[in-house]
Amino acid sequence: MISEKDIMKLQNGSDVRGVAVQGVTDEPVTLSPEAANRIAAGFVGFLAHRTGRKANELKIAVGHDSRISAKSLKSEVLQALTAAGVKAVDCGLASTPAMFMSIVFDETKMDGSIMITASHLPYNRNGLKFFTKDGGLEHEDIEAVLHETVSCPQLSADISLVPSLDLIAIYSRHLRDKIRAGIQAADYDHPLKGLHIVVDAGNGAGGFFAAQVLEKLGADTTGSLYLEPDGMFPNHIPNPENQTAMEAIRNAVLSSKADLGLIFDTDVDRMSAVLPDGKEISRNALIAMMAAILAPDYPGSTIITDSVTSDKLTTFLEKELGLKHHRYMRGYKNVIDECIRLNQAGTVSPLAIETSGHGALSENYYLDDGAYLAVKLLIAAAKAKKEGRQLCTLIQSLGYPAESQEYRLKIKGIEDFRAYGQKILQTFEQRAETAGIQIARPSFEGVRLVFPNGWALLRLSLHDPNMPLNVESREAGGAAKITAQVQKLLADFDKLDQSVFTK
Repeated sequence: MISEKDIMKLQNGSDVRGVAVQGVTDEPVTLSPEAANRIAAGFVGFLAHRTGRKANELKIAVGHDSRISAKSLKSEVLQALTAAGVKAVDCGLASTPAMFMSIVFDETKMDGSIMITASHLPYNRNGLKFFTKDGGLEHEDIEAVLHETVSCPQLSADISLVPSLDLIAIYSRHLRDKIRAGIQAADYDHPLKGLHIVVDAGNGAGGFFAAQVLEKLGADTTGSLYLEPDGMFPNHIPNPENQTAMEAIRNAVLSSKADLGLIFDTDVDRMSAVLPDGKEISRNALIAMMAAILAPDYPGSTIITDSVTSDKLTTFLEKELGLKHHRYMRGYKNVIDECIRLNQAGTVSPLAIETSGHGALSENYYLDDGAYLAVKLLIAAAKAKKEGRQLCTLIQSLGYPAESQEYRLKIKGIEDFRAYGQKILQTFEQRAETAGIQIARPSFEGVRLVFPNGWALLRLSLHDPNMPLNVESREAGGAAKITAQVQKLLADFDKLDQSVFTK
């Protein structure tokens, strides 16, 4: 029986993740079938307490991405739910955003949902994401679920009568309706007619977007890549931040002479895009594009981003679009929660988005939904084409840094790496002040140093024993100069591996 300590180790911020299948050296299985079963039972207890209802009054949907461990874990989850008296619904292959929408849609109205996914992580990993009517669970909620899990035995039940639901069909119809309403084309049912759009689903769960959204709206999707689910991810990592993945969709756009390329991660909560000339709309450019699309409807509003965005992006948002830029700590739940907080406090904030491609709109339940971001891009692309413009004109004045670099400095041989990392940050800030280096305040994450030619941000990773250092320079050769100054401030920390500076 899995121990309490091992159960609690499965927490990964606001979800659960672990190794689900054998096959990788030195990576033993941690998210076992037993663990998945008991955690699902823990979620039932959590949801019953949250809603004030009995387990047999709850309706919970279960879906999964294309991972090879998905079906075995789903079986255990469904058994736990059924044995607890829950009305469980099997949604099969689905996206993470669709699983939340199962709570929203009138025809489904679930009380909660569970998505079996580990996002872009390797094939041997898997995890569980949980939703209620309030959205994805918070960090403290996951702790509560896992504490509940400790007292839950592994349950078994006959799941042969669990009903199936084609949730993706309902979700796709929802997206099609959004596009039709947004474009208002003369051919209302086929607003994307005349547009050639290629999709790279990375063999994850996003292949539906080509067949069930784009093609049904009249788009040409020839040249699309890796639409078929394959949990071994044989072609490339399904991650818009991965350079091989972005190169694949870029080549597909150029070879197909497409108007737009869209790439999703495994569970479709992230997206990036490629323009007809092969230019990538990712990281800062994606944020700029989404902000430009939203700006007319939300003038003077505040855009929430993670902490590593470029100063050039700030200039574009504030000087070109008349918006406000609010950098916040990394982690998609962090930027989303900050967006919610600002809106509740009376500050209009339509968008929370990370450079990773996680983007959530206030108009869409604050849900980080890659497919919904794609919908907004498609509406803008169709309108631009009708007006004889290119989509790229929306961000033509966006500047780019001359150089940018990220280093990941590992903390070695320290069990309490967070305490050690915090000590480094404190000393780093003190040394910078003594050296007369400007420190950006407020900083919601780490220590951000401002130099005449750029900036550097040192922070502690959210989950892992390492300290990422991001450097940006406005002049060629400036990144090396900034990095050299940072190195001096990090002297004498013998448990911080700084060998990355010499590689």
